[in-house]
Amino acid sequence: ASLIVITLLIYLVGCLDRQPKKWVRLSAPGSENHNYDAGRERKVPFRIAIATVISPRESFKLYSQLLDYFSEKLGRPAEFMQRESYAEVNDMVRYGECDVAFVCGYAYVEGHQDFGMQILVVPQVKGETVYRSYIIVPKDSSVERFEDLRGKTFAFSDPLSNSGRLSPTYLLHKMGETPESFFKRFVFTYGHDNSVKAVAEKLVDGAAVDSVVYDYMIATAPFYSDKTKKIATSPPYGIPPVVVNPQIDPELKRQFQAIFLNMHKDKKGKEILTQLMIDKFVYGNDSDYNSIREMATKVGF
Repeated sequence: ASLIVITLLIYLVGCLDRQPKKWVRLSAPGSENHNYDAGRERKVPFRIAIATVISPRESFKLYSQLLDYFSEKLGRPAEFMQRESYAEVNDMVRYGECDVAFVCGYAYVEGHQDFGMQILVVPQVKGETVYRSYIIVPKDSSVERFEDLRGKTFAFSDPLSNSGRLSPTYLLHKMGETPESFFKRFVFTYGHDNSVKAVAEKLVDGAAVDSVVYDYMIATAPFYSDKTKKIATSPPYGIPPVVVNPQIDPELKRQFQAIFLNMHKDKKGKEILTQLMIDKFVYGNDSDYNSIREMATKVGF
């Protein structure tokens, strides 16, 4: 399933053009966009990781200002680390290869169970700390209900995505079906924006996507509202959290938490949040993800 938020990487059906894993140092010495002094550059960088729920290029554009903001607050350079799947990001958190990560609700549930992954903060969007799974189809499709997708082609986002895989699989489970028995064919796009694009271009007949990502795309690129339509909405789930390794240095955790929680209180932080379509960051609760755990158990994941 959501954080946060978002647009462009790969088309899957028939021709998946995977891009290499991304590792970007936002604070490279001599960058014209940064004014770090030599002493600051020698400080140990902090590392923030995300999976490609949106394209590397769009992710960099969206998150670069956020990392610059954190860099200024911490007085340390930043490293933006992007991977193609939630499983890869979970492993980075597990083995201490990043300090903070943005993951999906189901990826958090798995990480919490496997090695005690902890919630640092969660985003509040439109006054809520929940999100949903949308089932979308092409605008001119005759499909009006999820049941009408029987025998059609379908796009999931990521194997560890709640909104992009678990939630629709649970919906099929309640119908006595599985993806294999219900769909003619299904694919993983490894990006909610990829799934939206696949539907818009009619590469698939339908897809399950993160509501926060879809709403963002509709708001920022009306093209998608002209090419897609929503036919089903899931119940609310705990929103995709920002997470850390349970062994993180307590002082570093406190610093990260304080910066996230206070972003909306200063002008620059508020501007960045507005661009990300986030109200603010707040504390999260593990119990908010119990419904995801229950679905995973019932489906047999």
